Amino acid sequence: MNGKKTILIADDEFNTRTALERFFKRKYAISTAADGSAALDLLKNQSFDLVLTDLRMPGADGMSVLKAAADKGIPCVLLTAYGSITDAVQAVKLGAYDFVSKPVKLAQLETVIEAALSQESAAAVPPPSVPDKTAKKVDGIVTPDGISTPMAAVYDTARTVAPSRASVLLSGESGTGKEVIAKLIHENSGRTGAFVPVHCAALTSTILESELFGYEKGAFTGANETRSGKFELADKGTVFLDEIGEIDAATQVKLLRVLETRAFERVGGTQTVHSDFRLISATNRDLKQMVRDGSFREDLFFRLSVINLKLPPLRERRNEIPALVQKFAAEFAAENGMPSPGIEPGTMQKLCNAPWHGNIRELRNCIESMVVLSGGKILSDSLLPPEFLTGETEEIPPVSASEISSLPLDSPKLDIHDAEIKLIEQALEKCNGNRTQAAAMLGISRRTLQRKLSAFFPSEKKLGKKS
Repeated sequence: MNGKKTILIADDEFNTRTALERFFKRKYAISTAADGSAALDLLKNQSFDLVLTDLRMPGADGMSVLKAAADKGIPCVLLTAYGSITDAVQAVKLGAYDFVSKPVKLAQLETVIEAALSQESAAAVPPPSVPDKTAKKVDGIVTPDGISTPMAAVYDTARTVAPSRASVLLSGESGTGKEVIAKLIHENSGRTGAFVPVHCAALTSTILESELFGYEKGAFTGANETRSGKFELADKGTVFLDEIGEIDAATQVKLLRVLETRAFERVGGTQTVHSDFRLISATNRDLKQMVRDGSFREDLFFRLSVINLKLPPLRERRNEIPALVQKFAAEFAAENGMPSPGIEPGTMQKLCNAPWHGNIRELRNCIESMVVLSGGKILSDSLLPPEFLTGETEEIPPVSASEISSLPLDSPKLDIHDAEIKLIEQALEKCNGNRTQAAAMLGISRRTLQRKLSAFFPSEKKLGKKS
């Protein structure tokens, strides 16, 4: 059709459908459908570059149109009324490129369509493979293939959603490693731009605005030069907004607009700046409760939480602790020019039993203190912080001796796979080789267990029954 990209518009509202056709036909070849059933018929018989569909329609709904488009590899953008935004978020999780709320702002919709068509064109050329380097150790968190079963789902989901454009909300207590997971998502995304972190709680609303959007020379006292903001610096990359629950109402409105249009003006400026950034945010607060209380915008919450990942506290993933202790001990010993220290088994057990209200961050600080005070000698009870010596630890079932003794604690480098292999072997032994039961015991899916068995025991097909 004269070289134009083809778009199918499906909407049962005549005025909306006609207005969209008139606006976009100057640039694209447009076909229209008055309901979902008509859209499905067109999809069966014709090829389109993009589908733009209303979510609520008689006959077949927008979800059915989305599925049909996805089956043919066609990107789909959803139009949705405010009351059905939750359904639109679910649609994005199921493969929709994006959603735009009604009443439609044509400039915003045009930006989304251009981005979707640009991604579709890029997808025609197979992207270079991304090395799985983040499947190894990442800044103080055990590896995605490590021994922490409560974190397995987090890592699996993070790596699954990484290549998408969807916004991700990371929630959990302070110190659980939210920024580390954000970096993991970015590094597996294939995006070529920078990872740009912003700690919202540390900045006043005025400073936060200038940090995010940038400012023009002379915009305020001290603005002696034009400066790009974080959104601009993260073009083709990722913006990570930590403690997103701390931003005020005015900033929430501005952030919502940027997420909808990927366009903004610098403080004191009039020129519109466009940036293709991916947003990951994090909070230790209950944003759903804040929405109910009226202190956080519901529409912004839906925009931020297309993918919602909750990180468990360290007390729920205690089998990570021996691995983390060894990693931190080796790291701080190297920083201080010391040999990597060993650790007494009883001391390790105390560390495993501690409540760790500050999570991984608190554990890391504790090990740094112990290593520095050790003078290069073995880590023992005498080096523990005062709360350990006063008995302020939790009475919990201890981490098994096999989990601790299996770790090479006198080695400067920990082999996480060795520990995992031992746990898998133990689970299979306790379940008499039944893989389904062993996977349930380990807290992973049978498919994940099968993948690990294939990787660790490629020639040992007798390990575990196929059940």
